[in-house]
Amino acid sequence: MIINLISGPRNISTAMMYSFAQRKDTTVIDEPFYGYYLKKTGIIHPGNEQIIQSMSTDIEEVTSSILERDKKGQIFFLKNMAHHHIGISDSFLFSCENIFLIRNPAELILSFSKVIASPAMDDIGIKKSLELYQHLLINKQRAFVIDAGELLKNPTAILEKICNSILIPFDRAMLSWKAGARPEDGVWAKYWYNQLHKTTGFTKSEPKDVTVPPNLQPLYNSAMEYYQKLYAVSIKNT
Repeated sequence: MIINLISGPRNISTAMMYSFAQRKDTTVIDEPFYGYYLKKTGIIHPGNEQIIQSMSTDIEEVTSSILERDKKGQIFFLKNMAHHHIGISDSFLFSCENIFLIRNPAELILSFSKVIASPAMDDIGIKKSLELYQHLLINKQRAFVIDAGELLKNPTAILEKICNSILIPFDRAMLSWKAGARPEDGVWAKYWYNQLHKTTGFTKSEPKDVTVPPNLQPLYNSAMEYYQKLYAVSIKNT
């Protein structure tokens, strides 16, 4: 089984990867399309050249390798970004259990802008997530949506529901992990994962006033339209 987590950045997606890494039946892979995405788009991210050199940038090679490993009967959990799904074949997508991870755009945009100063819609993945979700449904493929805020309210409930949805047993080991870096981390971890490396589980942050600065307000307004459509079909705690 291939579990394809399709997320936006700064969206507890790495925490989800660490969670699934605690399962003895699961192997996790950190953003296997990242090098391909950077090379294809020419977008510059921190550690750009190191990322491209650290992994295959041939998307057919990447997806074929994953599909070949899947034949061995293990569970593979792919932590992926929605906007990295450029030119990914339907045959690959349809071979996966696709789970979309979304987050309130205000929180996502503010967090992302601390690393990439002026993000655009293509950087945050929410529009691409909705497009991929609708594409799967049109082609009669099932897909699931998880909201980061709902998950952090009750990790046990949401993880149980998603495991039941994709027909694997829930494992309580998924609720915690050891602090620090993991061997599965991509070479980009030093730019993005510093705070997560201090955690030992899903950490619910205290409610706070999130104010989007004026220059990012148009992005936030547009992103909310896509987010609300996905949130409406997301797995809830109730």
